[in-house]
Amino acid sequence: MGAILEGIRNKLTDAFQPIRLEIEDDSARHHGHAGATPGGESHFNVTIEAEAFRGANKVMRQRLVYKALAEELAGPVHALSVKALAPGE
Repeated sequence: MGAILEGIRNKLTDAFQPIRLEIEDDSARHHGHAGATPGGESHFNVTIEAEAFRGANKVMRQRLVYKALAEELAGPVHALSVKALAPGE
């Protein structure tokens, strides 16, 4: 597991205490595209299930995740796909 992925995992865990958290480094699929880096860790897919998302719409959930990962999104992470769910969804 790379340092950026581990940082994403730690920040999302601290911010949301998820009951499910899946993070996939999807950088290899974007090789040669804008924002892709030779070492990977530039494109991620995140699935997170947490009580914090209950009652929030899809846009608000994504904004909460983006806020938690603002430092990564301003630097090494070029693209982030987020699937944020409330428990049971």
